[in-house]
This record gives sequence, C-alpha cells and structure tokens, in this order.
Amino acid sequence: MSVRTYLEAISDGLRDEMRRDQNVILLGEDIATFGGAFKITRGFVEEFGAERVIDTPISESGFVGAASAAAIEGLRPVVEFQFADFIACAFDQIVNFAAKAHYRWGTPVPVVFRGPAGGGFRGGPFHSQNPEAWFTHVPGLKVVQPSTPYDAKGLLLESIFDDSPVMFFEHLKLYVAKGPVPQEAYRIPLGVAEVRRAGSDVTIVGISAMVGRALEAAEQLAAAGTSAEVIDPRTLSPLDLDTIVASVEKTGALVVVDESPPHCSVASEIAAAVSERAFDYLNGPVVRVTAPHAPVPFAPSLEDAYAPSVGAIVDAVNSLG
Repeated sequence: MSVRTYLEAISDGLRDEMRRDQNVILLGEDIATFGGAFKITRGFVEEFGAERVIDTPISESGFVGAASAAAIEGLRPVVEFQFADFIACAFDQIVNFAAKAHYRWGTPVPVVFRGPAGGGFRGGPFHSQNPEAWFTHVPGLKVVQPSTPYDAKGLLLESIFDDSPVMFFEHLKLYVAKGPVPQEAYRIPLGVAEVRRAGSDVTIVGISAMVGRALEAAEQLAAAGTSAEVIDPRTLSPLDLDTIVASVEKTGALVVVDESPPHCSVASEIAAAVSERAFDYLNGPVVRVTAPHAPVPFAPSLEDAYAPSVGAIVDAVNSLG
C-alpha cells in the first residue's frame, strides 16, 4: 500500500492498464502534451506515444463517436471530458449509439467515459453538475461513482476491463482526498456496495462526495446516541439494492444523500426501490437530502448552501424521531 490522492489513484490505474493492454487508448481535449485539465495524464504521451494518447478537437460528439467505433473494432478507449457537464454535447453518441450497440448487433462496446463532476470549487453552473442520473436511466450503460482513492483505482480498472460502455464520474472535491492504495493492479466488481460504517438505528446512503459528509453526520449522531449505518453504493448502475435493503431491514429507517437535484434523481430511485422492497420494515418515510431543484450557483455563499451539509443530514435523521 502507498498513500495516494484520488487523482493520483486514477492516473495510476490508467497507466497500469495501458502497460498491461496495448488495446487501451486515451482520447480527450489537451490530454497529451498538456496532460489533461487536471494533469491526470501528465507524462503519458511520452511513455505511450501519440497514437495511444490522442489529443482531440473540441468536438465531444466527434471524439465520443470515434471512441465508440474504436471499441467496436477491438480497442478499449478511455475518453476524458474536461468537465462532466460537457458530456451533454455527446449525449446522442453515448445514449443512442454506445449504449444500444450490444442490443442491436450483439457486439461489445468496451469504452469508458471519464468526467470530473460536482461542485464546491466555484465553477458555476456549466462546470459543477452531477449528471449521473441522466445515464442511470439508460439501459446498456454502467454508471460508477467512487468515493475513495482505493475505489477510484479498482473501479476504473474494472470499468476498462468491462465490455459495456461505462460512465465514470470523479467528484472534483475528492481529487485531493488521500488514502491507502495498492501499488499493484486490482479490480473491484461493479454493482457491489460497501458498508462504510455499521449501525443499528438508521441507514444513510451517501453518493460520491456525500459519503464523507454522511460519515461526519454519523459521528455527530453517535455522540447524541443514534447509531447510523453508512452505505456507499459505489456504482449506480448496476445498483446494489440488496445491501441497502438488508441494512434498512435492520435499522428501520433510510436517509439518502445526493448532491444532484431531487427530481428523478438517484436518491429518488433508491427511495422508491426501498419503499417497494422493504416497506414493512420502515418505521417512517424515506428522507432524501439533496441539492435544490436549481442550477449550481456561482456565488460562493450560495454554492455552499447548495450541496447537502452535514447539519442537513443530521436534521434529516432527527426528523425521523
């Protein structure tokens, strides 16, 4: 094990897989000489060459289409978007081509679409969105959101190995987070949640950066005598509902914390699914703690109030009685 940042873990994972498999290529804006917007691919073009680390024009639909076609032809492309918001420019290529090719023709499409997502760094409404719910709705796509450096590397390696198109969202606030990461390559299966903290009184499901805030809230709740179990889904599609339901059957209460707006969100899906599968175990309504139904604000004071706070999570748990 070595201590690595979340950003370094992703860079390590890409480098490991490119050394292992000559079919892994990278595409994106300014990822070669410049090393990417966040320097994740710094030094890659010197090691792997311009044929495998490809600087693209500013045309998301173009290079996403090229990557999807390359995947069908046997390569394993990893596409970097400078910000996850820009995925919208390639929505048709991802949703109507990459996601459906296997269903239409029976051909694998092993491509990973990486996108830095989330707010908290004063990027405004065009650089701070959490677009994961757009893609969890689409059959044929897998959606990953790691919350730790260890998971970032292991889930990325599994995503590259997977034969399906994978949306891999990296929260910008987590890039500086540090944690132990094995130096060797390893893979974490998609669709398996992790219980980050055991508890008996309430289940808190946190998504991406909200896992950390859920754990902070659990500490405060414990000091007041409430035992909270914190679950990190890690992948949103496929979603490990079995782990969440098993926890709710034990605790009898559920709070879901999601940085995206509430309408048709991942939090909404989890709340609905648990209400269907574990209604008889619930002692009260499922509570969602989310951002408001509004664009991410640019003003620091408003952005600070936009994402769910530790206090809001504690209040949500206490509202259940």
